[in-house]
Amino acid sequence: MSKVPCSAGIDIGSRTIELVILNGREIVLSRQADAGVDPIGRARDILQGTVYDRIMATGYGRHLFESSFDAPTVTEIKAHAVGARALIPGARTILDIGGQDSKAIAVNDAGRVTKFEMNDRCAAGTGKFLEIMANTLGYCMDEFGPGALEAKKDIRISNMCTVFAESEVTSLLAKGEDRQDIALGLHWSVVRKTIGMLRRVSVREPIVFVGGVARNTCLHLLLEKALGKTIIVPEDPQMVAAYGAALLAEETAIPL
Repeated sequence: MSKVPCSAGIDIGSRTIELVILNGREIVLSRQADAGVDPIGRARDILQGTVYDRIMATGYGRHLFESSFDAPTVTEIKAHAVGARALIPGARTILDIGGQDSKAIAVNDAGRVTKFEMNDRCAAGTGKFLEIMANTLGYCMDEFGPGALEAKKDIRISNMCTVFAESEVTSLLAKGEDRQDIALGLHWSVVRKTIGMLRRVSVREPIVFVGGVARNTCLHLLLEKALGKTIIVPEDPQMVAAYGAALLAEETAIPL
C-alpha cells in the first residue's frame, strides 16, 4: 500500500506562527509559536522534527520563508478562504481579525474569492488594539471579553486610533467610570468598525470568524447581535490559514 503524501502549511503572521501538517486531508500535527523578532528562526524551530513532502507558506512572512526554504506561497486571503470553506462547507463570508490587521472576504458558490477588504494601515480594531486596551484597564486578554460581558452600560468610545483611545480610556477611569463598562464600549467600537468593513464586502451566510480575536466571546456575541446573523467560529480559529495553505500544497503537489 503506497504512502499518502504529507502536506504542510505554515502561516507566518505578525504576532504568531501556525503550522499544520496533513496526511491526505487529516490533520496529523499542529503547532503554534510567537513570531518574535526572528520569524524565520522561529519557523525553523516550529518545523524541527516534523516530516512532510511539501509545504506552502502564507502570512506576512511568507516571502522570507520562500527565500529561506525555496517553498511556494499563497496570500492569506486565499489561504483563509480555502481553510474556512474546508472546515465550514458553503461558507460565503470570512472575517479574520488577527494581531495587526483585519480582513473581510467574500467567496462565491465555487469557493473563489470575489471581493475582500483589509485594514492593514492601522491597529484599530485588531488584536493589538484590544491587547493595549485590556492592559490599560488591568485585564489579561482571557479576562477582557468576559469582563466586558459583565458591564451594566455601554460607554461609547469616540477614538479608534490606539494612542487616542488609550488616552480616552485613562481619562474615563480617572472620572470614576467602571472598567467593565469601558471594556464593553471598546468592544462595541471594534464591532462598529468591523461591521462597516463586512457590509462593504459581504454579510452572506454562512459567516466564519477566524484569527486569534475570534476567541473573544464578547466580540463574537456583539457581532452576531449587530448583524442579526449567526457567526461560526471554528474550533481552532488561529489555524485556519495554515490549514488552507496545507490543503493548497496538497492540491498543487509541488515537492520541495
